[in-house]
Amino acid sequence: MLQSLSPMLKCQKDLFQLDESVTFLNCAYMSPQLKSVEAAGRHALSLKNKPNTIAVEDFFSTITSVKREFARLIQAEEPGRIAIIPSVSYGVSTVAKNLPLVAGQEILMPVDQFPSNYYAWERLAQEKQARLVKIEVPAGPDKGRRWNEAILAAINENTAAVAISHLHWAEGVRFDLAAIRAATEQHGAWLVVDGTQSVGALPFDVREFRPDALICGGYKWLMGPYSIGVAYYGPQLDDGLPIEENWINRKDSHDFRNLVNYQPQYQPLAGRYCVGEHSNFLLMPMFEVALQQLNAWGIGNIQQNCQRLNAPFLSELQALGFSILPQEQRADHLLGVGLPQGVDMEKLQAALTAERVLVSVRGQSVRIAPNVYNEASDWEKLLAVLKAVSKMAMA
Repeated sequence: MLQSLSPMLKCQKDLFQLDESVTFLNCAYMSPQLKSVEAAGRHALSLKNKPNTIAVEDFFSTITSVKREFARLIQAEEPGRIAIIPSVSYGVSTVAKNLPLVAGQEILMPVDQFPSNYYAWERLAQEKQARLVKIEVPAGPDKGRRWNEAILAAINENTAAVAISHLHWAEGVRFDLAAIRAATEQHGAWLVVDGTQSVGALPFDVREFRPDALICGGYKWLMGPYSIGVAYYGPQLDDGLPIEENWINRKDSHDFRNLVNYQPQYQPLAGRYCVGEHSNFLLMPMFEVALQQLNAWGIGNIQQNCQRLNAPFLSELQALGFSILPQEQRADHLLGVGLPQGVDMEKLQAALTAERVLVSVRGQSVRIAPNVYNEASDWEKLLAVLKAVSKMAMA
């Protein structure tokens, strides 16, 4: 049963099966599984015992529902612009295959971006004799503002694309996609967004940001299973080429009797870009339930819930000497926290492990990633460890 949307979202811990001996503040690594998603998976798994019960329409009905739910989540008016993908790297490779890049042009991205939104661009730049430009700014106060300014300053008439996330996966910097989109449009460049660490917890409106592509892995903030994801492809990709050719992406594929009458036309819009066998009778029903629950909660409510949860503890965190970006330069579901001088990262990791407090270390940041199942006691346990390590460092 779905938990209904509420203007004041309460803790949803009872909808999960979290290990009570662990303090889990690590959704940016992988979300825990909703009980309802597990139930959908168990039911879906049992259906294969009787394949005669799987009808032709079952190849398409769940796909349609997943596209509709994700379109609703990102405010997309056309569910047909949603493609089902197995991974971010697959979705990015699809865009790279279709980007009209020529020798001497540039693809821009922030430094230390997640590899799935890097390797395809690196190869494309090498093949086309183009340049891959990684934008970096020094550490220090207001890094989010300075980083956004540096990216905007780098966009020019030679820019073919900006490949970027909404939030930096390690440091939590929030990139100003509206301003970046305006700059790319001015110079005819594409905007390719990896939404894996934001979509599902931070509101994203494709009508506002107008990305040429928005690509999301499904197993983090979208609360789906591993090996399934979704991508939104804008008008620039309407007539492009997929990275594989499969029967279900062709026009009239629902007519099984005529599949041997090979069809040169693809499904409309992003239908051509779906991964083969994306009807996936196990993962898709699970993903469908996860997306339905997110829409029932409301993404704005999820972000506000994280903000309310964090607020009482952030000043105490900063008083200990840990650094955090100003509110306007970050989000509340993924906090990149810098260490005070003298605090050793390895010792901090060991202390967190000993107390079974689960966060992530990415680069030089501690990444704290709460969600709807967390409560104040989780933050209290985390702060107790941080206080103890800080006190040891000062001794």
